[in-house]
Amino acid sequence: MSASKWEQRQADSAFLFTMERPIPAYLVALAVGDLQSAEVGPRTRVWTEPCLLQAAKQEYDNVIEEFLSVGEKLFGPYVWGRYDVLFMPPSFPFGGMENPCLTFVTPCLLAGDRSLADVIVHEICHSWFGNLVTNATWSDFWLNEGFTMYAQRRLCRELYGEAYTCLEAATGKALLRQHMDNTGEDHPLNKLRVKIEPGVDPDDTYNETPYEKGFCFVSYLAHLAGDQSRFDAFLKAYVDKFKFRSVLAEDALDFYLEYFPDLKEKNVHKIEGLDFDSWLNVSGWPAYVPDLSAGQELMKPAELLAEMWVDHNLDLESICKTDIKLWKTYQTVYFLEKILEKSPLPDGHMKKLEECYSHIIESNNAELKLRWAQIVAKNQHKPGFQHIRNFLTSQGKQKYTLPVYRALWNGSEETKSLALEVFSATSNQLHFNVHNYVKKIMYSKFYESANTDPTPALLFFYTTTEYQYCVCGTNGHSFKPFVKRNPLNTHFLITEKNYRRIWSPV
Repeated sequence: MSASKWEQRQADSAFLFTMERPIPAYLVALAVGDLQSAEVGPRTRVWTEPCLLQAAKQEYDNVIEEFLSVGEKLFGPYVWGRYDVLFMPPSFPFGGMENPCLTFVTPCLLAGDRSLADVIVHEICHSWFGNLVTNATWSDFWLNEGFTMYAQRRLCRELYGEAYTCLEAATGKALLRQHMDNTGEDHPLNKLRVKIEPGVDPDDTYNETPYEKGFCFVSYLAHLAGDQSRFDAFLKAYVDKFKFRSVLAEDALDFYLEYFPDLKEKNVHKIEGLDFDSWLNVSGWPAYVPDLSAGQELMKPAELLAEMWVDHNLDLESICKTDIKLWKTYQTVYFLEKILEKSPLPDGHMKKLEECYSHIIESNNAELKLRWAQIVAKNQHKPGFQHIRNFLTSQGKQKYTLPVYRALWNGSEETKSLALEVFSATSNQLHFNVHNYVKKIMYSKFYESANTDPTPALLFFYTTTEYQYCVCGTNGHSFKPFVKRNPLNTHFLITEKNYRRIWSPV
């Protein structure tokens, strides 16, 4: 449990938990299961089901303590005592959940080579930003995630250097760009302060904006402060000032101006286009993006290599001179994202790409597997469809699952069929929210087009052993239900005029 102390009472086998620090209600968490643990540091143990214990111990032995120590140096004392980690079942929809004393994480972090071990830095940084100083309302979720993204990258800069940290930040910037391209920059969820109407589940407002746009805003505050050590001191003071409290954006920003009276005197909070009110309440791309040019020494080789792959005259000899097996995770991720941007590739190139980088396909690194699945989908590379099946079947993390379904559904009839096939096979193992978000991806466009497209559109379907139920609509007509006897349990794209079989489960 998210508790600082616990014991098992022998008389009745009851477990007693004590949390000695005040925490907000959303951080109260209890895990029940066949769990075993192993010590991996002076204040850390990993908890897993028996089958994963050795893998978790190997991945994180003597790793987390360094992250905690650097965090304490930058942000102040770690007040929670232990930092234990529980590896959840594959259906866990998040990368991690920062419950004090016991962080829940996805088993996707167990890559087998520690290549994703540093992903947990984000959850560790929540020990200060989120758990110790908490957003008072979900409308200010960016206070948790924007500050934590900044803290994560500040900590990683200490450990891995400026270039690699800027490269990782560039991948975050790319995710924000993809999100805003999907929604439109002026979407109301692309504000830092989101208005959550009564009855709306805050989970449904979840997206990249509070993370990456929030990171940009905190980076802008650091930029205004000037010297890095000056802003580091502010972060420590901010945590100390508001520890064990819930705050609004106004509390944080007022304290910032109070801490830096010279900046307040210059009215930095009122600079047109960069004023604090616009940062909070205007949708769109961040008005300030930190300088990531230090990452060019790692980005440039990845960009040049990606350019070679889109050349119709493929020069494999030159390509093979760059051994990307030597690259760290986010340099390879950056390369794959550039390939994705330039896809579809010229005819025949996907087969060569697959042959050249078979180690990516065989890797247990989920970040690489995600990008490869997206590339396969965008190139409609049928020999790679099994990789997509395997990836979507093996895990249910929201940030991995939704982009793949989105790529499949934006493709051809074949990729849409694959999406339907995999969803039918795996829907019962997905978290409720992820299950619904996938359905929304696959059917929302049909809802939107049903009253404008003269061709009837499939809105949704439900299949039993004997019957297939569908609701269809046409331009100018009310929705009409259609039922077709379906003894083989096959799935059809059904319209008012015809039935067209698109796939049959194996």
